[in-house]
Amino acid sequence: MSDNSERKAWMGLLARAPADDLDRLWRAAGIAPGYVRLRAPEVGAVMVRGRAGAVGAAFNLGEMVVTRCAVRLDDGRVGHGHVQGRGKAHAEQAALIDALMQGAEAAQLRAAVLDPLALEEVTRRAARAGKAAATKVDFFTLVRGED
Repeated sequence: MSDNSERKAWMGLLARAPADDLDRLWRAAGIAPGYVRLRAPEVGAVMVRGRAGAVGAAFNLGEMVVTRCAVRLDDGRVGHGHVQGRGKAHAEQAALIDALMQGAEAAQLRAAVLDPLALEEVTRRAARAGKAAATKVDFFTLVRGED
């Protein structure tokens, strides 16, 4: 994986993670870097675009509330966090982890925060898929012969 695709993967994971799970794992990791906020957590809206059948012409689906934050660690590394909803602490933690993942703490953070979040995400998706599969209806056509 290239550096950009790895960063995209961990930022996506942090954005999708439930705020409570991220907070619990972040606190358990016990990393408390010095940092300044380049952009304090702020709530805004973005336009979500869609495509009919994933191939048609793009259209405006609607707006979604997001929170963003940017931080600079004392050593100069910069991190960004963007999360759905109004989670200011969630966005700030995501920004801090993004900055820390660009340095020597990456392996420790991956083991303490990102790997457990990824495992929880796989478990949530499997549970949701199982729930959906339980409601699946197989339709079939019975061919009747005419006498």
